[in-house]
Amino acid sequence: MSTNPSTTDITIHQTFLPHSDPEASLAFYRDALGFDVHLDVGQGTMRWITVGPAGQPDTSIVLTPAAVDPGVTEEERKTVAEMMAKGTYAAIILGTKDLDATFERVQASGAEVMQEPVDQPYGFRDCAFRDPAGNTVRIKQL
Repeated sequence: MSTNPSTTDITIHQTFLPHSDPEASLAFYRDALGFDVHLDVGQGTMRWITVGPAGQPDTSIVLTPAAVDPGVTEEERKTVAEMMAKGTYAAIILGTKDLDATFERVQASGAEVMQEPVDQPYGFRDCAFRDPAGNTVRIKQL
């Protein structure tokens, strides 16, 4: 650990992505990506599902019902639903040591392919899928 006082010991613990169908999201994150399910709270479409990479219990994605906060207006809910349907509401970038094998496994699950593996002009190789809620899931080669 650095002794530099401006350096902090902060890690990324959780991030949130909306879901519209908890069972479809489980199939994508658990079955296609191979993530562990840490928590599954609620019932029906009102479920909060916490998933994360196998062997990394302190890093997770919380899949949440979209726009359920009581402070969100009906107009805002409509906007969120429209953005999710277009795939412009949320995104995450994951990393893997074997991009081609990961791509093949996720594609074989029936996930919507946005981009096959390609070398990007900004310096890395990646691919992209849409999860069942429309979120962009980019996966880069580590």
